[in-house]
Amino acid sequence: MAKRLTDLIIATLTLILTLPVALLTALAIRIRLGSPVLFKQRRTGRRGRLFDFYKFRTMTDERDARGELLPDDRRLTRFGQLLRKSSLDELPQLINVLRGDLSLVGPRPLLPEYLELYSPDQARRLEVKPGITGWAQIHGRNALGWEERFELDVWYVDHRSYWLDWKILLRTLPQVLRSEGISRDDHVTMPRFTGAKEEK
Repeated sequence: MAKRLTDLIIATLTLILTLPVALLTALAIRIRLGSPVLFKQRRTGRRGRLFDFYKFRTMTDERDARGELLPDDRRLTRFGQLLRKSSLDELPQLINVLRGDLSLVGPRPLLPEYLELYSPDQARRLEVKPGITGWAQIHGRNALGWEERFELDVWYVDHRSYWLDWKILLRTLPQVLRSEGISRDDHVTMPRFTGAKEEK
């Protein structure tokens, strides 16, 4: 109950305080990338429940001759990279928090097709509501490999508490300001999870 109340209060205040920035960001995206301004994608929440996940759009819709979307590194513009580096693209997720899809703190919500690829231990990340930030985010974010990321998610599930959430929130802000862990060295976005054990 305290966690949900904290989510509602902080998300509401943050939405109000960042509204001018969000509106300017939306306008810039409309001018630079066109419509739609928001990127919507199905993700999995607690116990595998599906929900619509929102972010500001950072990529073009460029396609090849067959109508297939080009690879992420071909569609991510410098403007999109700036949005990601500043984490401005994540502001719409506060709407997900108000709706109850996300918490401020928890494992990041992933794609539905990953559900059948999780090991039993990895699937334990679904025991809690996903979050905007989390234990894995403050320990490397997208620069982590999948195995390490899942280990940190499960550690959070086992050790979660109201005070741990506050510790994570307080450590998230300086990490965002330093733009750490936005992507891995070999990918502009997080590579897809295949279920195969990664090499260290």
